[in-house]
Amino acid sequence: MKWMFIPLFWACFSVSWAQDFDFNLDSLTPEASYLQESVELMLIREQSRAESREMKLTALANIGAAISRGVIGGEVLGALEYLGLEGTVRRTAFKNRLGYPDVRSKAAMYLGDLGTPEAYNVLMRMAGAEFESTVLTEIVTALKKSGLNENQKTVTAITGILHRFDMFSPDNFLALSGLEAYETFAEQNGWKLDRDSMLVISRIADGRYHGRIRQRARDLLAQLRMYRPSAGSGGPDYRGLP
Repeated sequence: MKWMFIPLFWACFSVSWAQDFDFNLDSLTPEASYLQESVELMLIREQSRAESREMKLTALANIGAAISRGVIGGEVLGALEYLGLEGTVRRTAFKNRLGYPDVRSKAAMYLGDLGTPEAYNVLMRMAGAEFESTVLTEIVTALKKSGLNENQKTVTAITGILHRFDMFSPDNFLALSGLEAYETFAEQNGWKLDRDSMLVISRIADGRYHGRIRQRARDLLAQLRMYRPSAGSGGPDYRGLP
């Protein structure tokens, strides 16, 4: 009974302390700042692993504050990885075994703010396991923000997501996020995209989406056509595309 009481006490203490304590490190000595930051990171870790949605959202608020001050160390990344994969890659032992989609969405957003290769790797794991369109919208936006696309891995992941939802459950926000990401990565690559990505954009342009989304897809296709390589030039094979 004594050991069951300790986590409960710490959880209650964490909520109260997070609400009443201002993580203002500017006016402290270096030693006091280091100590306070260490306590803050320990608190974030405990909050992120709590059962309640409210506690996890409190952890994310503290993570956002830490990132804004330039704190991007392993504890922050570890907490975001835990929150971002809870309910998908790692099923919880709590009553809500699928986790909280809004928590995963915010975790994806802050991973994009981190912008490190390690954060990118977590986002790619999330992209491969996530099933909620709202969360995937944030993941795609964060991947675009990262700007990382080695060997076209990011574009390939985005294309897989959009293709899956286009077939079964078209989502306007996810489609828009994907089109914005395509535009970013195409510009990085001399306005070239692979054939599968072009096909997805074409499906959005003619699909069951809001008129503005379809027009955005048509505009992107027009931009890509301007740079379409000629036959035999060694570029992507665009035969059969509009």
